[in-house]
Amino acid sequence: MTLSRIVMRLARNPGTEFADGDDHRGYSLVAPLQADGKLDVEGFQAQRAACSVRRFAPDEEAVTGVLKRRGQTWYFDYDAGDDADDEPVHRLGEHHFVVGEYVSVADENGRMLAYKVTEVSPAQ
Repeated sequence: MTLSRIVMRLARNPGTEFADGDDHRGYSLVAPLQADGKLDVEGFQAQRAACSVRRFAPDEEAVTGVLKRRGQTWYFDYDAGDDADDEPVHRLGEHHFVVGEYVSVADENGRMLAYKVTEVSPAQ
């Protein structure tokens, strides 16, 4: 199973300080995808250790974590010993990681922000 590198950048979020979006704020994931762009659960189970996430923003240092799955819920985990830093991703398993699609991620205050998939390429 091939792993993909997926880049999502903060999209327009009207009513927030990110009303116009921010191309310098987002996530880079490494995960296996099915042909339709959805996360490959079997591939994830086989390559769990290689699945990662990197959160980046201009006003903070990049943070690296892992992609995790509990039941049907996917989330980003930045510290294995602390659940408080987990970022749930709204229906991540149902999203198609195809350039131009949108994904909602909860920020540290629990509000959902929209991110746009801007790149999908083979992971190196």
